[in-house]
Amino acid sequence: MVSKNLEIKDLSVATREGKVVATDISISVGGGDIAVLMGPNGSGKSSVLNAVMGHPKYEITAGSINLNGEDITAFNPEKKAKQGLFLSMQHLPEISGVPLASFLYQARKDLVGEEKNTLDFYKEAVNTAREIGVPEEFLKRSVNKGLSGGEKKLSEMLQLAVLNPSIALLDEIDSGVDMDSMKKVFSAIKTLAEKGTGFLLVTHHPNILEYITPSMVYVMKEGKIVRSGGVEIIKELKEKGFE
Repeated sequence: MVSKNLEIKDLSVATREGKVVATDISISVGGGDIAVLMGPNGSGKSSVLNAVMGHPKYEITAGSINLNGEDITAFNPEKKAKQGLFLSMQHLPEISGVPLASFLYQARKDLVGEEKNTLDFYKEAVNTAREIGVPEEFLKRSVNKGLSGGEKKLSEMLQLAVLNPSIALLDEIDSGVDMDSMKKVFSAIKTLAEKGTGFLLVTHHPNILEYITPSMVYVMKEGKIVRSGGVEIIKELKEKGFE
């Protein structure tokens, strides 16, 4: 069995226009870990996640990305997804007329080559929704269409659970989410981490400790990792801020 692990080593990122947005970024996430990447707005956190996933807006100018023992630095986003990498974007797109269940059935088929009866797949997806505490009726609704901010994030957690990646990159999963939805989102994250999925969460909210206890905390500022360590960093940031 291949161990689940993401190693980002000495990664430098620039936009296609040549603007440097991150330098010498090193982050490690193992299966079952919940790592947190924090920092003020504009520090480069989202840019790093998008670059790791292969967003065409960004270019990796140095360093490497290793997933489950394989160098995936040069892979395109589709191939990275097939290797077990998942990205939840900060602003989730809506797809009218495509039920979430149909979207997930095709995505699962494309990612792992799974040929499963559609009814069996739907039953499995319903069970997954119940397991992580997400309303199963989301499966019948168009992808993210007509959902509130909190509902979109819960729908994203259901997508993550059904697709079952090795490592999930979540960009501000706590942004624009009400308290009740926040509890459900982080409950789902903890459930999936216990089953072996590794998480890298981007946030700038120190109150994240009310919902989870990260295994590792990274602080990013002006495109660089300036601190790394345990939850004591978040407690300090809550008192003193990023300055």
